[in-house]
Amino acid sequence: MRTTEVAKSVRKPTNLSLDSALLKEAKYLGINVSRSAEAGIAEAVKLHKRSKWLNENAEAIESSNAYVEANGLPLARHRQF
Repeated sequence: MRTTEVAKSVRKPTNLSLDSALLKEAKYLGINVSRSAEAGIAEAVKLHKRSKWLNENAEAIESSNAYVEANGLPLARHRQF
């Protein structure tokens, strides 16, 4: 979920259990705990989706890499760099 999508989404009140010392320090520093938690969860979701995609496509990626290793890049002769 991109930042713009998060900003437009409907918020739902949620209960979280957080380290009390960390929460106290965040509040002292003026950190918006809800937004910070949301950003952390969004990053975890992104990383999980990336990992899942890589696992699901590992065979195709391996096959493509093997082809390039054996035959070189397709259309390499047209590259200008």
